[in-house]
Amino acid sequence: MNTPLISGKEIERLLPQRPPILMIDQLIEATEHEARTALTIVQNNIFCVDNNFREPGIIEHIAQSASALAGYNALCQSQPAPVGYIGEVKKFHINRLPKAGDTLQTHLQIVSEVNGVSLLKAETMVETELIASGQLKIFIE
Repeated sequence: MNTPLISGKEIERLLPQRPPILMIDQLIEATEHEARTALTIVQNNIFCVDNNFREPGIIEHIAQSASALAGYNALCQSQPAPVGYIGEVKKFHINRLPKAGDTLQTHLQIVSEVNGVSLLKAETMVETELIASGQLKIFIE
């Protein structure tokens, strides 16, 4: 894995979420329209049940990846990180639930943006295995 652009406590500069709901711990790469993020799942994560990282946690991780991209782009322009909301989840597939100890890596791409609404395509991997993929519509304030 590459040295992340932002990690640890610094990730909070990009997101409105705080522990225990913070679901990314690294922004690995970012451009204006794409990002790669990571989350190492710990056993006491609020979305872990019986050592499995549950579906809402995967969706929240992907949504926060989008938020981190928006926050990073704002930070690069010396602006505060914006607040966004999930408007729609579609074509979403989970191939298996990751386990505590796994590191999720998500590649996120903005497909289109219109009037503060972004359509995103995401793929989440554990090592070389595709865990989840889908599209999200995010509304940015």
